[in-house]
Parts: sequence; structure tokens; C-alpha cells
Amino acid sequence: MQREGWSAYPVSDFRQPHIRKFVSKLSDRPSAANHWLKLFRLLFDHAVEDGWCEVNPAKDVKRLREKAEGVESWTDEQIEQFEARWPVGSQPRRALSLLLYTGQRRSDVVRMGRVHVRGDLIEVQQQKTGARLLIPIHPFLHVEIAAAPEAGTFLQTPSGNAYTPNGFYMRFKDWREAAGLPDGLSPHGLRKAAARRLAEAGCSTHQIAAITGHATLSEVQRYTRAVDQEKLAREAMRRMESVKPKPAIVKPL
Repeated sequence: MQREGWSAYPVSDFRQPHIRKFVSKLSDRPSAANHWLKLFRLLFDHAVEDGWCEVNPAKDVKRLREKAEGVESWTDEQIEQFEARWPVGSQPRRALSLLLYTGQRRSDVVRMGRVHVRGDLIEVQQQKTGARLLIPIHPFLHVEIAAAPEAGTFLQTPSGNAYTPNGFYMRFKDWREAAGLPDGLSPHGLRKAAARRLAEAGCSTHQIAAITGHATLSEVQRYTRAVDQEKLAREAMRRMESVKPKPAIVKPL
């Protein structure tokens, strides 16, 4: 907002066209635009409650339509490429393992540390939903945790502090670029990859939600729709192949 020069204006001067103009500038990134719109609504709700303005100018501004598939999921080949660049025990490898083998958001991963380990489980209280989860520690993740700092969080800045979610995102972007992977692959895409792998392993929607902590099963179904479609299609084709066609009957002329 400051780059737009709007910080010099009182909130009472804002109108819907101002909010729509800002959102439209992010039309090529609808998810980011909708995130900003959400922040505007919260900001002006607070302004209305405190009497700084009479109405919320962002309230009736329409969200931009996002692609149905949302964030791009990592493929197994892309995961392997990242792992080939960053060896076992390195912080980038540990970051990928935490995201992939817990299925959590980056806002939760950056807060994880040894204080959250409960035997062979890692305890998570999701920042977004408040849900409390106990997630079994995958053997690959166990190896990475063993190499993590003894004190503080598993992932730390060069100065030894915990990452903020946005700070981690930017650092992860550097790690991804160093691995030669394309733009569009984000930490959240590894959460989707975790759900995909669980679905490919035959886990039910409820079992997947027990790991990812999704509040609604429809969200899990959206994450795993492609896997379910392929699995069902292959099963259907196998059944069709098992049916022996009847011999053709040739009628005499």
C-alpha cells in the first residue's frame, strides 16, 4: 500500500473503486489478489468498529476467480531433483522433508522444534485452524530431524532465529531456484504432494485428513481428485480387459 502512496490518505477517504483498482493490478495472480482483499476487509472492519469510517469499502468487492486446481503440486521427479541438489542433513533438505512428510503449511513448519516431538510423533497445533494433530514421524524425516539444531526450531535463519512464514518462503524460493526447478513450485505445493502420495498409497479421505488436518473432507478430495480419477480409470480399464469378447458370428449370404 505504501508504494501506491495510499498511506497518506485517511481510511475514511477509501471507496470501493480504490480497492477494486488495487485488486485488478494483481489479476494475473488471483490468489494473491484475493489474499490482499481479505486483508483489506479485516483492516476496514477494524476501522468501522473504531469509528474511523462508516462503511467497509472492501466488503462487497468480488474475489477474483482462481484456477480450480489452485497451487501447483510437486511431482515425484521434481522432489527427486530438489533432493539431488540438497544432501541429507542440509537445511533445504530438512525443510522439504518437514513439508512433505508432515503435510503441514509453512506457517506451522517454521514453528516446529524438538519440544514438539512426542516419541515417534510430532505434535502440531495448526496456526490457521487451531487443530491439534499428532503425526507419526516418517523414517526419512527422522533422519533430517536428527541433524537439526538441538535448541529452537528445526529451521533457523543464519542468525539462529526462527523463520517467519514469509521469510521462509523467500529462502525456500532461493533453494528451489538453486535446484533448477521452475517458478510456481511453492512450499504449499509440497503439502499437496503429501496428500497425493497418501492417496496413491490407498489412504482414505479421512486418513489423509488425519495427517493434513483439513477441516473439511471436500478440501482433501480436491487435492486428490486427479489421483482418484486415474486410479478409478485404470481399475475400469483392467476390468474391461478381463472380459473376453464373444466371437463374431458370420452369417452366410
